[in-house]
Amino acid sequence: MKLAGLKSVEGAHDESAWAAAWVPETDTRPSLLLTGSLDETVRLWRPDDLELERTSTGHCLGVVWVAAHPSGVIAASSSLDSFVRVFDVDTNATIATLEAPPSEVWKLQFNPKGTTLAVAGGGSASVNLWDTSTWQLIATLQIPRPEGPKHSDKSGNKKFVLSLAWSPDGKRLACGSMDGTISIFDVARAKFLHHLEGHFMPVRSLAYSPIEPRLLFSGSDDAHIHMYDVEGKTLAGAMSGHASWVLSVDVAPDGAAVASGSSDRTVRLWDLGMRAAVQTMSSHTDQVWAVAFRPSGGSSRGGRLASVSDDKSISLYDYS
Repeated sequence: MKLAGLKSVEGAHDESAWAAAWVPETDTRPSLLLTGSLDETVRLWRPDDLELERTSTGHCLGVVWVAAHPSGVIAASSSLDSFVRVFDVDTNATIATLEAPPSEVWKLQFNPKGTTLAVAGGGSASVNLWDTSTWQLIATLQIPRPEGPKHSDKSGNKKFVLSLAWSPDGKRLACGSMDGTISIFDVARAKFLHHLEGHFMPVRSLAYSPIEPRLLFSGSDDAHIHMYDVEGKTLAGAMSGHASWVLSVDVAPDGAAVASGSSDRTVRLWDLGMRAAVQTMSSHTDQVWAVAFRPSGGSSRGGRLASVSDDKSISLYDYS
């Protein structure tokens, strides 16, 4: 497995780029790359040449995260303005605007069937679930405080929810917090199941394996990437090599590798069989906030990985 740099676009945004997600192809167009930035815009790029397709506006503060619906027709963006904007990918028409209190919107992700949008509730230590047919709030999952002396902080800010990930079957939702814990929920019952521990600093990113649905990967400010057996409640492995915070992780469609982006300005590719980094890419000059593999399927050929950075650029890699 390896990455090969295809193209980088300097000044892809006017400010730091924090978010990246792939929009699935539809009957009328190929897949697109979605990026979000502190310049308040969401931009759509063609997947092989990184030509700008269009710029979507609608937020009045920086865009923190973006997510695409499995249909490829709509997408959602979260912003520091405390709103989630749901919009039509091809027309930029606003489908829904979901409001949250200040600092309450961070990561967001559609479930695999596209029926529910999960929004990490930031400082409220909760995750809100929205029905995508009515855009009504259907559940709020409260993050319980782990037991033990290292979790005795009474200020509550350590429970700030930074990251989330749906299991491939949509039955479980994993939520990463500022205190380093990961909470696992049974979504249908809106029930907390258990914590996964091992990190002692903020968990910035989570990603399930598309091949092994029990496996969950996490990236943390402790510079480590962890691999958990979610059902067995165990830490199955750890990978180290970044010199600073791991801000983003994503699992390759073949399940054989993980990509990570870090504040050490690098993108790394990790072989899961070897549990080691096999490649380090240094196309960025500032911290890398997001890495995203293009999902397999459809007419797209060749694996793609995208990364975005505080340096305002996007880099595209071939994954093989």
